Amino acid sequence: MTALSDVTFYPFWLDDGPAPDSCPNLIGPADTDLLIVGGGFTGLWAAIIAKQRDPRRDVVVIEAGKVAHGASGRPGGIVSTSVIHGLGNAKRVFPGDMDVLERLGIENLDAWRATIEAYGIDADLTWGGEMTVAVDPAHLPDLKEEYALHQQHGHDAVMLDRAATQAQVASPLFEGAIWSRQRTGTVQPAKLAWGLKAIALTLGVRVHEHTPMLSVTDLGAQLRITTHDGRIDARRVLFATNAWGAGHKHIKRYVVAMRDRVLATEPLTPEQMDRIGWSNRQGIYDTRKQLNYMRLTRDNRIVYGGRIGYYFNDATDPVGDRQPQVYERLAGYFAQTFPQLGDVKFSHAWSGPIDLTTRMAVHLQPYYGGKGIYAGGYSGFGVTGSRFGARLGLEALDQTGSPDLDLALASTLPGRIPREPFRWLGAALTMHALNEVDTKGGWRKVWLNLVHRFGFPL
Repeated sequence: MTALSDVTFYPFWLDDGPAPDSCPNLIGPADTDLLIVGGGFTGLWAAIIAKQRDPRRDVVVIEAGKVAHGASGRPGGIVSTSVIHGLGNAKRVFPGDMDVLERLGIENLDAWRATIEAYGIDADLTWGGEMTVAVDPAHLPDLKEEYALHQQHGHDAVMLDRAATQAQVASPLFEGAIWSRQRTGTVQPAKLAWGLKAIALTLGVRVHEHTPMLSVTDLGAQLRITTHDGRIDARRVLFATNAWGAGHKHIKRYVVAMRDRVLATEPLTPEQMDRIGWSNRQGIYDTRKQLNYMRLTRDNRIVYGGRIGYYFNDATDPVGDRQPQVYERLAGYFAQTFPQLGDVKFSHAWSGPIDLTTRMAVHLQPYYGGKGIYAGGYSGFGVTGSRFGARLGLEALDQTGSPDLDLALASTLPGRIPREPFRWLGAALTMHALNEVDTKGGWRKVWLNLVHRFGFPL
């Protein structure tokens, strides 16, 4: 495919602006009150919140690689109030807690934004809203049900017919849309991660990059984390490893590391932008079973993602996705969505891990008598939801007695996921069915209904 002929297999976000200098790796022994394993969104937010609550608290973050080079530098960067993957998913898994979770999501987004603005972090934030677009007339009834939930919970959202949707973003596939206009938009995720790192350092957090955790030893009053060149003893440990946690024999019972594939175009010219409209610069999700999402960047590239995949034994190394054929189907979907952009090439292609669970929402897993907590499972909604997960993890570690810990989301676990090789076989069959169910149906619908009965919302 010529559109992929000159593509760079690297996240566009990491190429967009200078990255900060790395923090030194941990060398020798150290002690701390709170250790956070993982320097992504969850880990950095946890460090910031902990220091904001108690500036005297000693907090350390260790990151296996470089900040933003994991999942936090790879998503689409669509900003949402939802902490549970949307209203439809909330109704599916936590119907009795929807009002509380909606309130917590709004509070979380407002605090997320306030922190970024208070510290002057430039992360290319735009607030054009979020659209869910139907790509088939048969999807409109479900979209209207979703809109009813938006109305019920007081969202500033409008239902658009085909003509109104086309007036926002011109695509022959878009049959109608929900446009949520308040507290939603887009962000440059790598700049956000770099900015959160800067805030943490300003608050006095010790950050060590290139410091992977090798082992954990329970010392009784503390946990000892061993790294390549040192060790650190901590009274409390938050495991903010998200999809990378799927490699842990206990965490992986509930979390599977899926791969999200993403493309970025060259910057569109003003004339090319005129062909598609999109003047309000919304973040967009479509209604395919194998959904796609899309948004504009500061320099008018289209970032277009979707078509998740799975590698055996929850492998998270992106090396397997550095070949054009992995992205050909996604590029084909882009061409169907925007046929008027046939002269546009892709500049970047990459993949990023998603910590998928049956509930598609953050959960907590306690370890070592509560001295350690794993917080993760955002299932693709972690750009803002990670702050909520970080706060919940801290509440649990510090035993604050917060009523939020009594919610089913925080006090129960998602469904278990089969072990290998059944995990890989099930994922492969499900991905194949998702890719073709919208056009071929048949056994694919039967299989996806079966997967749905096991807890996955397909």
